[in-house]
Amino acid sequence: MRSPLTSSGAASVPDLSELYRDCTLCPRMCHADRYVHPGICGCGPEIRAARAALHFWEEPCISGESGSGAVFFSGCTLKCCYCQNYPISQGEVGKVLSPDRLGEIFLELQDKGAGNIDLITATQFLPSILPVLDRVRPKLHIPIIYNCGGYEKMETLRMLEGYVDVYLPDLKYFSSHRAKKYSGAPDYFRHASKAVGEMIRQTGKPVFDKNGLLVRGTLIRHMVLPGQREESTRLLGWMAENLPKDSFLLSLLSQYTPFFKASEHPEINRRLTSYEYGKVLEVALELGLDAGYMQERSSAREEYTPPFDLEGL
Repeated sequence: MRSPLTSSGAASVPDLSELYRDCTLCPRMCHADRYVHPGICGCGPEIRAARAALHFWEEPCISGESGSGAVFFSGCTLKCCYCQNYPISQGEVGKVLSPDRLGEIFLELQDKGAGNIDLITATQFLPSILPVLDRVRPKLHIPIIYNCGGYEKMETLRMLEGYVDVYLPDLKYFSSHRAKKYSGAPDYFRHASKAVGEMIRQTGKPVFDKNGLLVRGTLIRHMVLPGQREESTRLLGWMAENLPKDSFLLSLLSQYTPFFKASEHPEINRRLTSYEYGKVLEVALELGLDAGYMQERSSAREEYTPPFDLEGL
């Protein structure tokens, strides 16, 4: 993490709040004055979150034995019809937090034994979060994880350089048609493909501590959707061809569950089969994408979604 310095050498906290006046933080470029009305993400200028607690359901190198210090922020720049966190990403669930309170939450999670601070869907609040990280830096001694849907702007990611130790992005789609149909973002791959490259550039090759926790690097998640094996195959092929080998970890997810508005799309309104997932896993291994994690199909269960009950806020 970085800490801007004044000419006298004293740490200063930048005021980035004006970025909410004409918001271009994400690829939507909605130019909303979020002090007047919400952006496409559904958020104004105040930090909102729905949960801050130890989280044990991330990959083993993220959660470890003590849990990840997960902060689930409200709102989202994507509109995924199958979002398992839809009460907070597309709904009204969330509590307004002052920057001071958010800083306290980070330190409280550290005191509870969290192996890291896991910022989940935080892009829409970065102008508020980065100054908080600057202020708590002297007391925060665990990695910062940036957990996102992959739909990020290069300029915004460069604001994060020096703050983030581990990037945990999704890489959802290769096809603009499917990205538009299921997430309302036809330009998803154009932005996400550049974003993961920038994340890898910032973090370098994965680094683990003595306990097997990822303390630096990029872990790319891809969730296999029912009936979409060809999409996964094309995406994995792009990763193998365009991302430097051993520069990232891959987490191939089987946890798809037809939440939210998935019923509007009959072809994905069902769970993934073991056969479908197994075939995609075979492709990943054939392409040499063997550094990372596979997932048991039993992970596709509603109870793995945490309660958004404002715990820890």
